[in-house]
Amino acid sequence: MSFKPSESQITSAFEIAKERYAAFDVDVDAAMETLKTVPISLHCWQGDDVLGFEDPDRGLSGGIMATGNYPGKARSIDELRSDLDKAYSLIPGDHRLNLHASYLDSDSKVARNEILPEHFASWADWAKENNHGIDFNPTLFSHPLADDGFTLAHQDESIRNFWIEHCIASREIGAYFGKELDNPCITNVWIPDGYKDTPADRLAPRARLKDALDKVFEKELNPAHNLDAVECKLFGLGSESYVVGSHEFYMGYAIANQTVLCLDAGHFHPTETIADKISSVLLYVPEILLHVSRGVRWDSDHVVTLSDDLQAIMQEIVRSDGLERVHIGLDFFDASINRVGAWAIGTRNAVRALLMALLEPRELLRQYEADGDYTSRLALLEELKGLPFGAIWDYYCHVQGVPVGMGFMDEIKIYEADVLSKREA
Repeated sequence: MSFKPSESQITSAFEIAKERYAAFDVDVDAAMETLKTVPISLHCWQGDDVLGFEDPDRGLSGGIMATGNYPGKARSIDELRSDLDKAYSLIPGDHRLNLHASYLDSDSKVARNEILPEHFASWADWAKENNHGIDFNPTLFSHPLADDGFTLAHQDESIRNFWIEHCIASREIGAYFGKELDNPCITNVWIPDGYKDTPADRLAPRARLKDALDKVFEKELNPAHNLDAVECKLFGLGSESYVVGSHEFYMGYAIANQTVLCLDAGHFHPTETIADKISSVLLYVPEILLHVSRGVRWDSDHVVTLSDDLQAIMQEIVRSDGLERVHIGLDFFDASINRVGAWAIGTRNAVRALLMALLEPRELLRQYEADGDYTSRLALLEELKGLPFGAIWDYYCHVQGVPVGMGFMDEIKIYEADVLSKREA
């Protein structure tokens, strides 16, 4: 069943909604034009449950877990790109790809500390053809040398050096993507290092991590090609009591070294939102990378929904004038539903929440606040929740040439019948 409204319904509803927003001095057309310039970085690992193509039979380890067995996951690079192409076609705007090192394209096995740009050349070609920027991540999990839960903070110097070499190689690949695509690549370092139970020495692993990161970032790369990011976490599977790369550690490191700081929505206390951190962090670091996820009681990486938390994140980016300094990426992997559908639902929600933020009457809200009229500020914030935003969103999707409303699910069902259902487990 198709739920797509007619073009005349979309247009007439938009014109009425536009008038409602104009009453609050909101320029709807300007908001949509701004939205077109903001890319979301889709995470490749949703398409194949984080397995990658280095050694997909090995399974996951290092605090990573994908649950569910919905049929049709990608088993090859070609299948993954096909699924991504389908997802992008259902999302308004031009967006990026967030790629892990374990998704290399090679006919033979390559050690992680020996990966080269040539192993990712086909990804660069694909990105050029489809107008995608690429972000990159060294893969410091699901590997024999990470099975004890430590990588860059490992006590064994030889193992630590292996991961340092891997991260150095990853930065070079990030710079390669940035140069090839004429678009800076954000190379983000996340490690699983930590202890399941309470450690006796919290300082030594962090000292080793700091030293390792200094070596990783020692070579200066052109920021027009590569931007370095570090990602913090509160706890993880197997590191419930202590994570070496905590928020405090990486906040200090990012400030001291003026690197990009990555804030993952699922990496903090369940009642803690990263939205409130954005304005503070922007005062001290040059740029922020966000991994937008949805934790359910823990860092469970559920598909992003149009929740209060998501709206708060996007509101804070816009209210802090941070669109040029905050990079938005997604990070979830749900294997219990159609994986292309997960990409489309989550990314459409991220774009939709950003549009909602851009439609706020920011100057009026700021004036109320400056005047101490907090009653009017609260009243207006509540009134905005009832404005016909949905009509603006439908129109934006329509003019961007992607399905309106539930229409995108019609295409997903067809793709599932024609493509996904024919893949063997």
